[in-house]
Amino acid sequence: MIGEPTSDTRERLIAAAADLIAASPGEDFSLRAVCDAVGVKMPTLYHFFGSKQGLIDAVVEHGFDLYLGEKAAMETSGDPIQDIRSGWDAHVAFGLANPGFYTLMYGKIQPGHSPAAQSRPSDILRGLTARAADQGRLVVTSEQAAAHILVTNIGVTLRQIIMASPDPNLSAAVREGAIAAITGTDRHSAAPVATVIEMAAARPEVLGSTQTQLLIEWLRTLEARDNR
Repeated sequence: MIGEPTSDTRERLIAAAADLIAASPGEDFSLRAVCDAVGVKMPTLYHFFGSKQGLIDAVVEHGFDLYLGEKAAMETSGDPIQDIRSGWDAHVAFGLANPGFYTLMYGKIQPGHSPAAQSRPSDILRGLTARAADQGRLVVTSEQAAAHILVTNIGVTLRQIIMASPDPNLSAAVREGAIAAITGTDRHSAAPVATVIEMAAARPEVLGSTQTQLLIEWLRTLEARDNR
């Protein structure tokens, strides 16, 4: 039966695309397969999303909804630095559990472009670093601290997805190195960042050369600022 263009149909198309992406992380998917899974024709899909990119954007938005739903369920400790630690671990756990979503959310980079949905978790992180700054616990600006945490968190998560193997020891080391860098508790935090850079440089085919170079430039810029 041909599906009618209703909001329920739209949600089912997003869910079908998400299932295909989750089944084969990092691989392309067919719009025909999405339509067949829902029982609609291609014009119905284009009615809702306009293009394949429009559908992908909707799936990315859905991924951030899932991620933020999990973060909303977390209890705050009342300590912004500890909440940054907890948020880091939740970020990594989500990426490892949902590599298809995660590579769309953070791995498909266009220089100069940031998906609108990406601002939501970033705002939460900036709120935590702003609180830490108000408490006099940062040696960098709150904006720089948030950027440092985010880029290293993404880097270590993508590294584990690339290797298809969780590495909790590396994640903890990079996490504590990043926190040490923004709080000034340890000036030897460059090694974990260097490890992520080396891993990205060794596998440029995973993210693509442009995206890999952009990630490395982010990491090196933040590392240089921390070592001033």
